[in-house]
Order: sequence, then structure tokens, then C-alpha cells
Amino acid sequence: MTQHNTVPAFVHTLRHEAEGIIGVELRPQGDAVFKPFTPGAHIDLHLGNGLVRSYSLLNAPEERGRYRVAIQLDRNSRGGSAYVHQHLRVGMPLTLSQPRNHFPLHEDAEHTVLVAGGIGVTPLYCMFQRMCALGRPVELLFCARSRREAAFADELAGVADAQVHLHFDDERGGPVDLEGFLAERPSSAHYYCCGPAPMIEAFEQHCERLGHGNAHVERFAAPVQAPAAPSGAYEVQLARSARVIQVAVGMSLLDALLASGVDVDCSCREGICGACETVVLDGQPDHRDGVLTQAEKAANRTMMVCVSGCKGARLVLDL
Repeated sequence: MTQHNTVPAFVHTLRHEAEGIIGVELRPQGDAVFKPFTPGAHIDLHLGNGLVRSYSLLNAPEERGRYRVAIQLDRNSRGGSAYVHQHLRVGMPLTLSQPRNHFPLHEDAEHTVLVAGGIGVTPLYCMFQRMCALGRPVELLFCARSRREAAFADELAGVADAQVHLHFDDERGGPVDLEGFLAERPSSAHYYCCGPAPMIEAFEQHCERLGHGNAHVERFAAPVQAPAAPSGAYEVQLARSARVIQVAVGMSLLDALLASGVDVDCSCREGICGACETVVLDGQPDHRDGVLTQAEKAANRTMMVCVSGCKGARLVLDL
């Protein structure tokens, strides 16, 4: 696991945000400052148990002295959220990645609609604050199973002159009518959704059916896809070094690169964080990630080498 473009930091504050959700404020070590970021960006935390996990930034993008994230304890944690909740302490040093953004906010949109589910509110909280600061039309639908599990609900509800719609399943008797909500909004607006996989799938389906062309999503996990078509071995040419690497049947492209000593940034290994995005110079990738849009996949300009492969016999990468 590589650590390009990392920065040393420490845990400055830990805060209970909601049931099962802890807020973490990180500050740079020494006299350093953090790089600025844009709404929708996330960072990787290099945890003490060797895991690397990505979390969305929720504070104001112009702040240089801190990064804020909120982390939910996953009932099926593979070690990341459990480590944060059980072992993170104030003053503890942590290594962070520099911010990356595959969920950018279109700040010049005529109207912006944000749809959050549970902990998916974190990147949208940042977007909402930014649009309010710019005085741009924005509204937020925030759904959670209960009020006690909804981080930042009170802060959002208290924003003056803002359109915030809170929906708690236990108070409303069931899930929100998402299609009905979206149908009442203009198709020219930009729509953003982050939350559980079923919500994102419904959001995408409703936006497509309603003709809302400007729909953007961010996922916690890679989308379920049909199994990849059987493929044979292929070769990868590295344009910068003129090396040629063979990728055997059943081997991932990332593993082949790492086994050959190629230094590639990687984090999630699920195709959702964007750390391993690599420029494609030639060949046809078999895109299996949850980061690139369908248009971006069709363009074949970049690929996520952790999960994607090759549909032909050869790829040329900018490595």
C-alpha cells in the first residue's frame, strides 16, 4: 500500500455526533497547514492497524488549519471504523492522504438538490454550507432511520432561510417518497446523492426516469455488477519506463503492477476511492469501478487499476 502525497497530522478533537457516529477533527503537525479542498472531497486515514480508509471532508473548504470527518461504526466493520471508535485518542498522530475529489460540486448551478442517507450526509453537509455561503439556491433532503442516528441534523435545521427537509423513518412511519420528492424539482438542477446502496440505486433510477440529467452520486462500497466476462492474459506497457508487464489469467492489474515493483497509489482496492486512477494511453479497459461516470468510462481516458482490467490483449498506461 503506497503513501504518495501524504501529510502528517494528529487527532485534535473527538466528538459524539450521533448514535454510533464519532466526529474527528484533524490538525497538521508543527507549523504546517493543510491543502485546500473542494466540496465533495475525501481523505484517506492511514490507521494504526495498517488499514487505509477514506472519509469525506465536512468542514469549510477554505479552512487550512483542520480537516473534519465523521465516522460511523459499521456493524460489519472490516477493521476501519471499529479501530477509529475503539482506539483513536486525542493527540494520536495519523498520516493522511491529500484530498481527492471524484464528487465535485457545480457551484454555478441554477439550483442544487442534495439527497443524504445516514452518514452519507458528510460530503453533502460540506456542499450545503458552501452553497449557502455563496448565496446559491440549494436544498437538502436528509433521511435517517431515527433522529438519534442523524449527525448534524440540528445544525442543518437551524440554518436560517435554507431549505432543509428532514425525514426520520421512525417518525414518518417508513422511508421517504424519493421519487415524489425528485419529481417536484426542476430537471435543470444538479442532483447529488450519498447514502446506502439501495438509496443510491433508487436515486439513479428515478433521476433517469424523470429526465434529471445532472445526477451525481458517491458510494460507500463498490456497486454490485455482473461478473466480468472471461478474459485471458494480457500485457501492460508502461509508457514512462517502456516496461512491459504480463497480467496472468485471474490476476488483478494492481497486483501485477505491485508484484513488478511499480509504485502505484492504492487504498480501498474496491474501486471507490479513486486513489489508483491511472491515465490510459491505449487499449480498452474493462471498467469495474464505482468512481467514473458512464461517459468517463466510455471515453477510456483513465481507469482504476485496483479493480479494472483489459478487454483486449494490451493496455498502455501513463506509468
